Amino acid sequence: MCRHGRCANPWQALTRRDFQDEGLRAAVALRAERPALPVLVLSQYVQREYAAELLDSGDGSGVGYPLKDRVGQVEEFLAALTQVAAGGTVVDPEVVRQLLRRRRDPLAALTPREPEVLALVAEGKSNAAIARQPVVTEAAVGKHIGNILAKLDLPPAEDTHRRVLAVLAYLR
Repeated sequence: MCRHGRCANPWQALTRRDFQDEGLRAAVALRAERPALPVLVLSQYVQREYAAELLDSGDGSGVGYPLKDRVGQVEEFLAALTQVAAGGTVVDPEVVRQLLRRRRDPLAALTPREPEVLALVAEGKSNAAIARQPVVTEAAVGKHIGNILAKLDLPPAEDTHRRVLAVLAYLR
């Protein structure tokens, strides 16, 4: 089972139909079952959670994560495929950049007011309760929370509660 518990087997990983990350979920699930299985994921964008999990799987060899828009020619793709099949690792520089970016303190990008709002969220306060604080309107609270979620890279997701994830980041 993968770390986040959303793909108990590779075929279950394909049951969601949002068509955004099912290939990555399946790759992670397959590597969880067979850590030595060479896997090359050709993706349109970087899914940091799955990319990190895929690159951490097994002993890290036999894994590839190139981005579609950077694979310019068939020969380039075939070279990556051959390298991964032989146990090598091929990772797009943009994937590396995004993975390194996630290791920074996620709260560092917040404005001085945003940690204050996040602290009140951590206390379990609603937007209306936070807005009762001096010099803050409910519209401003909503904007701050939206900015916090964006800066912490917490996009809307069907199976997570972003405010809770933001509080967890704040508490770490």
